[in-house]
Amino acid sequence: MAVPVVAREVFGDALPAAERYAALLAGAGVERGLIGPREADRLWDRHLLNCAVVTEIISPDARVIDLGSGAGLPGIVLGIVRPDLSIILLEPLLRRVTFLSECVTELGLPNVTVRRARAEEVAESLSADVVTARAVAPLDRLLRWGLPLLREGGELLAFKGERATAELDAATPALRSFGVRTAELLQVGHGKVEPPTTIVRVVAERSPARAKGSRHGGRRRGERGRKR
Repeated sequence: MAVPVVAREVFGDALPAAERYAALLAGAGVERGLIGPREADRLWDRHLLNCAVVTEIISPDARVIDLGSGAGLPGIVLGIVRPDLSIILLEPLLRRVTFLSECVTELGLPNVTVRRARAEEVAESLSADVVTARAVAPLDRLLRWGLPLLREGGELLAFKGERATAELDAATPALRSFGVRTAELLQVGHGKVEPPTTIVRVVAERSPARAKGSRHGGRRRGERGRKR
């Protein structure tokens, strides 16, 4: 599996770790059904680089939750490229959690942790600056799952393809019901990936979970704060 020249620019000193992760995806990832066999030959262009360029729009030292992390795309890639980020790989399925845990250990990523849970199960105990989601669900469902995990002003970064505009339009009622601050289409990775990675970025107002919890009084707010 040849490493594209641009990968050296994108990953820099972290390229050896990215190569090891690519090997894990092409090996155990395919064997366990986390990656399709036909994806092994296009891991760099279609997956690793596609995910890595999103670091262009993530602020330094951000706390990130990768929703429905699957095989670790984009969460593990973000952890490789940006050691300043604190990343939780949130995944409910055991076989995927096992693979993710093995990858984190093998790659030596102290900034990445794995949590087996669904988003709705941890909405009142976890909060993040950024929630990422790639190939998880349509945007309207991602809003229901992802926005409660965000602090006020936090960002949901949803990886989308050719139907990004249509999904954003279809999610308008959900966007209104959540009262989000902004929702926009972005393309990142120009000159590094072709086509550029398309992202729907939704900036949250007050998290739905936090707003609900605040009505229970100061003691509950304090308890939730200690869990973070």
